[in-house]
Amino acid sequence: MIMKDIQYIIWDWNGTLLNDVSLCITAINHLLSQEGIPTVLDKEAYQKVFQFPIIQYYEKLGFDFTKSSFDTLSNQYMAYYQPKSLQCELHEGAYDVLANFHKQGYKQAILSASKLENLLIQVRQYDITEYFDHILGLDNIHAHSKLQLAKNFFSSLHIDKEHVVVIGDSVHDSEVAKQLGCHCILIANGHEHKDKLLQTGCCVVDTIEEVASILKKESK
Repeated sequence: MIMKDIQYIIWDWNGTLLNDVSLCITAINHLLSQEGIPTVLDKEAYQKVFQFPIIQYYEKLGFDFTKSSFDTLSNQYMAYYQPKSLQCELHEGAYDVLANFHKQGYKQAILSASKLENLLIQVRQYDITEYFDHILGLDNIHAHSKLQLAKNFFSSLHIDKEHVVVIGDSVHDSEVAKQLGCHCILIANGHEHKDKLLQTGCCVVDTIEEVASILKKESK
């Protein structure tokens, strides 16, 4: 598949650019152990159970919100995750892909379900901020949905939907792209299992390097 004449790339952050899956497995297992709930055994099991909104992911794992509220669990998770996330690396090839897209004249943004304050702290750990025209996150840590944030942002772009692509690692990213009416590429090395991504009908690749071969600018 080749997507021609794309002008704007909307990147997801966690799992798409930031390689934080292993940390997220460790963090959620930390909470599960505290609550006396069986832990996630491996990456494949994690990718199969993970989903948005995060509250439903927690429910599937067996958390009892009458014992510990979702708000309490979310705060405990972030207290464990956030400081350790600053030692995570970007996915292999991410630096080169971002730099090359920037050099080619693509506009790029990060659109994340993370709290904006935490997102900015993470992104600033890497020498990539110059590649993005916008970095957008939520005003809370509950990661319910970034759809409204995406709609508000998209309406401000004044760019035809045919010229925009959402790149992410989750079914929710495909839902955002569908609501915006734009293209979507899903990378199957993040938080959701490839089988789930393929069911969306979107273009699915295994690595971020493969994205570069899909996006082609029209020759003038």
